[in-house]
Amino acid sequence: MGLMSGKRGVVLGVANDHSLAWYIASYLHREGAEMAFNHLPGEKMERRVRKLTDPIGAKIVLPCDLGNDDEIETFFGKVRDQYDQIDFIVHAVAFANRDALTNRFWETRREDFKQAMDISCYSLIAACQKAYHMFREGASVLTLSYLGAVKFVPGYNVMGVCKAALESTVRYLSADLGDLRRVRVNAISAGPCRTLSSAGIGGFDKILEHYPTKSPLRRNIESEEVGKAGLYLVSDLSSGVTGEIHYVDAGYNIVGW
Repeated sequence: MGLMSGKRGVVLGVANDHSLAWYIASYLHREGAEMAFNHLPGEKMERRVRKLTDPIGAKIVLPCDLGNDDEIETFFGKVRDQYDQIDFIVHAVAFANRDALTNRFWETRREDFKQAMDISCYSLIAACQKAYHMFREGASVLTLSYLGAVKFVPGYNVMGVCKAALESTVRYLSADLGDLRRVRVNAISAGPCRTLSSAGIGGFDKILEHYPTKSPLRRNIESEEVGKAGLYLVSDLSSGVTGEIHYVDAGYNIVGW
């Protein structure tokens, strides 16, 4: 019997085998969890995700743009048909227009700001709304943040503001869902890892070089470490933990930017 045996949940935001969501999902699968996955519309994105999820026997792999309420409703309707109740949601969804990441922050356009905030932050609220009546008591919701939510990180720009809003959303959701459904809500703030998302951040290689000079462990983190932290926060091992932002960054947050 694994730590997650008999547990069922939803993983949002797997793009490829470098996605932090996939590392978390891999650890959940090893411990016995069943999972439903979304992918962005399009055959190319579906192939990428199915290449990972078919070998683990995922029963639900469906298109769902987290910026579209109708698609979120349809997706969670299919999950409800299959599982009735769920024990967790892993939310690893973020997006910003390339110009909003490459230009200076003060040049951010209104529409780019709204889109980035909608997909990177509000999508967590939307997912919880659609899953609300499916949550088992004690269920867990986990999302992903980054140090740019609390400190200036060159090149992170509007995404830093979105992550700050996301971290605040974690606290407010934890109060509401904990009171109403005993659902826990937490976030992992991971150090820099090479992912599809990080490729859009200007100067990311310099960030990777800088981290080991400041972190107490004198190294960057590994994606597997995010996966293990995710397993802890999703599982019953963290049954008394909610409303928290957990740093998995080799201790970099201790000394700051």
